[in-house]
Amino acid sequence: QVHLVESGGGLVQPGGSLRLSCAASGSIFSSDVMGWYRQVPGKQRGLVANIANDGSIHSAETLKVRFTISRDNAKNTVTLELNNLQPEDTAVYYCKVSRWDGQRWNEFWGEGTQVTVSS
Repeated sequence: QVHLVESGGGLVQPGGSLRLSCAASGSIFSSDVMGWYRQVPGKQRGLVANIANDGSIHSAETLKVRFTISRDNAKNTVTLELNNLQPEDTAVYYCKVSRWDGQRWNEFWGEGTQVTVSS
């Protein structure tokens, strides 16, 4: 099992920045993909960015200019830098670990951290 704890959310003014962190505990495999998703009420949870153990990144095209994902394999953490935040970025941001077991992807989710962008 994998336990994920997000931190770093909060209230920020438009144009501001935040740094979200996710700490993973339990059985973490080097092949696990770590990532961030976000969700607003009434909408589906959507990808922000994923990062594999080798550092390869898959990001939402509209967010990659302002949001940067990084990963520390030694500490089992994944970080998301959010820059030039806008009101439409207001959402709950979730950390996810994806694990391939040879037949299917297994997913582990954190409980989320709220990001609110407002003046």
